[in-house]
Amino acid sequence: MPRAATARQRLGLALGVAIFLLGAIWLFSAILTPFVLAAVIAYFLDPPASGLVRLGVGRGISALAMILALVGVALLCVLLLYPVLIAQVSILLQRLPSYVLGAGAAVREALVALAMRLGPDVVDARLQDLAVGQAGAIISWLGTSLARLLGGGVAIFNVFTLVTVTPVVAFYLLRDWPRIVLRLDAWLPRRSAATLRQMARDTDRLLSAWLRGQLLCCALLAVYYATALSLIGLELGLTVGLMSGILSFIPYIGSITGLVTALALALAQYGTWNGVLVVLAIFVTGQVVEGYIIYPRLLGDRVELHAVWVIFALFAGGVAFGFLGVLLAVPLAAVVGVIARYWLRRYLESPLYLDPPRTG
Repeated sequence: MPRAATARQRLGLALGVAIFLLGAIWLFSAILTPFVLAAVIAYFLDPPASGLVRLGVGRGISALAMILALVGVALLCVLLLYPVLIAQVSILLQRLPSYVLGAGAAVREALVALAMRLGPDVVDARLQDLAVGQAGAIISWLGTSLARLLGGGVAIFNVFTLVTVTPVVAFYLLRDWPRIVLRLDAWLPRRSAATLRQMARDTDRLLSAWLRGQLLCCALLAVYYATALSLIGLELGLTVGLMSGILSFIPYIGSITGLVTALALALAQYGTWNGVLVVLAIFVTGQVVEGYIIYPRLLGDRVELHAVWVIFALFAGGVAFGFLGVLLAVPLAAVVGVIARYWLRRYLESPLYLDPPRTG
């Protein structure tokens, strides 16, 4: 009979695996992005592919059908949206000087009204000129930043790699996903296998619910913001609306970014505060619908990832590993959350917590 593993050996195994994974991510971070993206796609498409298998379709054919469907949807979105976005970039660059003038005029009008109420000593001419200049500079910076983002967004990714490597790797991962899971399960240490399986199931439940709900929420918000801003006549409403919806996967950050951008563009385009109030009402309505209708119905209480934890994980992953870190941020945050709750339960059941206080 083999002798039992010591606590030091178990700790060494856990630390060794963690160090190996972190070292591999750091060493190969420059080439890991398409592979991690393929793994995310395979994880997301595994439930519908398994559903086709239960209907009698072979695993390889179902995996191929899922990947082809995803590629078709991505190509359709590119063909339909990218020319529109490029056209809006050209409109933005052409109208940027008039936007700056419009924003300056609106800010000056508001300051003049404020000076009439508070007196010229509180709001003097120098303060008005400074505020008008800063408003124009902010509009100019937002416009040029948005144009660079849309015009050079494709250059962020290696197009050849994403188009060729990612779908191929995603297909093989999706086809072999059940065998990969079984192989990893066979490698678990027998002493802790049951606990690790339960933690993996908790992570899968949490992560799949978050991904599914967040993607649907982002899609609905993108359609709502893009439609509403376009209907009120905002020239860049389609671009700003889509950007707001897509960035909504970062809690609060996407909505705030879209709101500030839309308010600045509305102030620059209309030159009055009525258009700004309409844009504000659109975003407030979107946040109310998201917070009280979409998010509770899609997710409810199934997701135990706090918004602050998600924001920290996304920013920390982005700073550490760039786009690769953003892809890994939420899965790692889910794993850390499950482990932390497991150890918290262990602590609350241990003598360290239940030890009665000393008397006498």
